[in-house]
Amino acid sequence: SSFFHFQSLLLVILLTICTCTYIRAQFPSILDKNKSGFLGLFWKAARIGERLSPYVSLCCIVMGLRYLFYT
Repeated sequence: SSFFHFQSLLLVILLTICTCTYIRAQFPSILDKNKSGFLGLFWKAARIGERLSPYVSLCCIVMGLRYLFYT
């Protein structure tokens, strides 16, 4: 399971951030109406992806290269 390995957990979090940011860019009303509760986590992930997009993209590149060459 991916939640028992730290590297896999980071990958799941990173993909969640990227996916939420893409969904908010395409359909902003879906995530904007759910700012609190459990679904608010996805809104927060989208905000992280928007505000820290250079760092998130750098992490995606590093994680991709790591899986390509070290796994």
